Amino acid sequence: MSLNRVVITGCGAISPYGQGVAALVDGVWASRATVQAMPEWGRIDGLHSLLAAPVPELAVKELLSRNLRRTMGPMAIYATLAAREAVAQAALNEDYLASGEVGVAVGSTTGSPSAYEDFYRRYLPDEAIDGIKSGEFFKIMGHSCAANVCLALGIRGEQWAPVSACASSCQAIGLGYLLIKSGRQQAMLCGGADEVHPSVTGVFDVVRAASQRNGQPASSPRPFDRDRDGVVCGGGSGILVLENYQAACARGATILGEIIGFGNVSDSEHIANPHEDAMAGAMRKAMAEAGVEGSQVDYVNAHATGTLQGDLAEARAIGMVLGPGAAVSSCKGHIGHTLGAAAALESIVVLEMLRRQEAVPTLNLENPDPECAVVDLIKKVEKRNLNMVLKNNFALGGVNSALVIRRQES
Repeated sequence: MSLNRVVITGCGAISPYGQGVAALVDGVWASRATVQAMPEWGRIDGLHSLLAAPVPELAVKELLSRNLRRTMGPMAIYATLAAREAVAQAALNEDYLASGEVGVAVGSTTGSPSAYEDFYRRYLPDEAIDGIKSGEFFKIMGHSCAANVCLALGIRGEQWAPVSACASSCQAIGLGYLLIKSGRQQAMLCGGADEVHPSVTGVFDVVRAASQRNGQPASSPRPFDRDRDGVVCGGGSGILVLENYQAACARGATILGEIIGFGNVSDSEHIANPHEDAMAGAMRKAMAEAGVEGSQVDYVNAHATGTLQGDLAEARAIGMVLGPGAAVSSCKGHIGHTLGAAAALESIVVLEMLRRQEAVPTLNLENPDPECAVVDLIKKVEKRNLNMVLKNNFALGGVNSALVIRRQES
C-alpha cells in the first residue's frame, strides 16, 4: 500500500504569552519569562510550589458565543481559539471541515480541573446535584477539548482525544500523522490543551517534582541547570493542521513543515521515574520510521521540564542516540510545562526555528549541570542550518514519544 506524505499547513496557539502564534513566537525569541507567583495558592495546606505560567485573561465573551461557552472549561476555550487560528492559516473552508475528510485529535491531562473543583464543591457538602447545570459534565469529560473543537468548527471526521498527561499532544500529532499517512483522513487538527490550577501543580508537588523558587518566579523552571528544582505548570493550547501532501498541494496550501517519523514506547520499569533507555527507544523508532541517521538530525527540542531525574535521563538518552554533538534546548523555561499542550506549542516554536534557521536557547540555563552537558546545550539564539528536528515529549506513567519534523521541501 502506498503511504501518504504528511505536511503541516496551519498553526494556532494560546499560550502564557497570550493569544496567537505571533505572541508565542515573539515572546520566545525575546526570551521573556512568563512564570509568576501565585500567592493565592498559599491557602492550600501542604502545597509548597506557588508558581505557574497561566494564560493572560482573554476577551472570551467577544470571541465565543454563549452557546459554545456553556460546555467549555478554560482548556476547551483555549483549544477552540487555537483551532480557529490554525484553520484560518491553513485556509480550510467550512465545507471541507464538514466533509468527513477532516478529523480532530486533541489531548489533555484530564477534563477541566477548574470545572472539576466547581462540580465537587457543589456535590460533596450535602451529596446533592441540585443546581449543577447540564453543561458542567461536558467541561470535565476527558475528551472535552476534542469534542468542543469539533462542535465549534463543524468537523465530522474522526474524533480522538489522547489523555496521556505531558505527552498528550505529541501522541495526538503522531496519531493524526498515522491517520493521514494510512489514508483514513485527508487532514487532521492535532494538538492539546491544559489549564493552570493548584490541584495540577499539587500532583507534581506530591511526587516532589515541583519547583519551589517562590521568591524568584522568573528564574524557574531551569531545564538542564545545576540549580533546577522541578516543574512549573503552565496553561494554553497548541493546534497544528496536518494534511495529505498531495491534497495540500492541490489546493495551493502553504507548507510549513513535514512530519516523517513518530516513535511511541512504554517504559514499564516505574510509573514515575524516567529511564533513558525508553526515551532513547522512542527517538530511535521515530528516526527509523523517518529513515534518518543520527548525523542528519540538526537539533533536538527536548521535553526537559527542569526536574532532577528527568533532565538527566533525557540528556543521557539524546547522547546515546545522537552523540555529544547534538544541539539541544527546551521551551519550558519560557512558558513552563503546559502539559497536554506542551508538544504542540513547542512544535510551533520548532517550525519557526526551521523557518528562521535559528535555534533558541533554554531560558534560565545559566550553569549547565555537568551531568546533563553530555550534549550541546544551546544557551543563546544561534544561526544554524536546520533541516531535520527531533521533538521529544514524555509523561508520567511510562509514556515516551518523539516526532521527526523536516523543513519544508518540494
